[in-house]
Amino acid sequence: MEKKRIAVLGSTGSIGTQALEIISRHSGLFEVEVLTAQNQYQLLIEQSLKYKPNTVVIGSEKHYQIVNDVLAPQGIKVFAGSEALDQVVQMESIDMVLAAIVGFAGLSSVIKSLEARKPVALANKETLVVAGELISKLALENRTPIIPVDSEHSAIFQCLIGEHNNPIEKIYLTASGGPLRKFSSQEIKEVTRAQALKHPNWEMGAKITIDSASMMNKGLEAIEAKWLFDLAPDQIDVIIHPQSIIHSIVQFHDGSMKAQMGLPDMRLPIQYALGYPQRLPSPDGRFDFMDYPELSFEKPDLERFLNLRIAFEVMEKGGNMPCVMNAANEIAVEAFLHDRIKFPEMTFIIEKTLEKATFLPQGGYDEYVKSDRESREIARMLI
Repeated sequence: MEKKRIAVLGSTGSIGTQALEIISRHSGLFEVEVLTAQNQYQLLIEQSLKYKPNTVVIGSEKHYQIVNDVLAPQGIKVFAGSEALDQVVQMESIDMVLAAIVGFAGLSSVIKSLEARKPVALANKETLVVAGELISKLALENRTPIIPVDSEHSAIFQCLIGEHNNPIEKIYLTASGGPLRKFSSQEIKEVTRAQALKHPNWEMGAKITIDSASMMNKGLEAIEAKWLFDLAPDQIDVIIHPQSIIHSIVQFHDGSMKAQMGLPDMRLPIQYALGYPQRLPSPDGRFDFMDYPELSFEKPDLERFLNLRIAFEVMEKGGNMPCVMNAANEIAVEAFLHDRIKFPEMTFIIEKTLEKATFLPQGGYDEYVKSDRESREIARMLI
C-alpha cells in the first residue's frame, strides 16, 4: 500500500481527532497533508505543530492572524474562510479527503473534492441527506469513490464486498436507542441537556449525540443509505440493538443475511475507510462473546421518537425536503444545547419548518443553499 496523503476536514472534532490518532498509529502508511477547523484554533495549532501538514485552513477568519503567526514560521501555509477550504481540497498533493465537518457546512467541500477526483471518506452524513442526488451523480461522473465512515454504513459497505452482482433485498440499520431509550413519553418532555448527552455506548460530538437521543440520527442515516447504496425507502429498516455490537445487516434476495460486528468504537470504521481496500492491524479491544452472552433487538417506538418517522416521510417525498428537515434540525439542536427550547420542541420546530418551507421537486447546489437558508430562517422564527 502506497503512502496516502490525507486532508482531514474538521480535524478538531470527534472523528477528526480519532482519525489523527489512526494516522499516528500507521505513520508509514498515512501522512497529514491538510488540516481544517472552524473555530477551535488552539487545538488546530496543536495538531498542526504535531503533524506538520502542508496546509491549514481556519474557517473563522477572525482567528486567521493568530494561527498564521504560529504556523507560518514552521513552513505551514495558512488560509481562512469557506472559499479557501473549497480550493484547498483540490490540491494535487491530496490522495484522500476525510470529510468530517458537521452539518450542511460540509457539503461544498465534498462537492469540490469529487470534482477534483479525490476519493472521499465520508463522515458527514448531512452531505447525502441534503444533496444525495447531486453527490451521487458527481461521484459517478468523476469515477471517484465515496467510502462511508459512519459505523452503520461502513458495516453495510463491508458486507457488500464481493457481492456486487447480488441484489440487496433489504438493509437493517441498527440503533442503540440512545440515552433516552427507556424514558417514558412524560420523562422525555423534561429531558435535560446533560441527560440527552449521556450516550450509553458511543463517544461522539454534542450534535450527533443529541440526534441519537431524538432518533433523528437514524433518520439521517436512512436517507444517507438510500443514496450510498441506491435503495428505495422500503428497502431500509431500523432496529434497536442496545448492545451496539452488530453495526448493520444486509439481506439478499435469497434470504441470506450478512452482518458486520465489533465493539462500538469509531476508530474501526475510520481506519477501514482510510486503509481501504486493506484491513490494517489495530491494537484496540476485541469483542468477546462471553462479555455479551445476549444480543437483543427491538422495534423503534415511533410515538416517542417522532423524528425517525418524519425522516422516512421526508425521504419518500424527496426533492428539497431532506434539506429542509436537516436545516431545521441543526437549528433546533443548537437551541436545545443552549437551553433555549425543551427536548420535544425540536420535533415541533422540524415539523412546522417542513410545513412552511418552499417545496422544490429537484434542484442543484444553488437551490439547496437557498432552501437551507430559508429553512433556517423559519426555524429561528419558530424558536
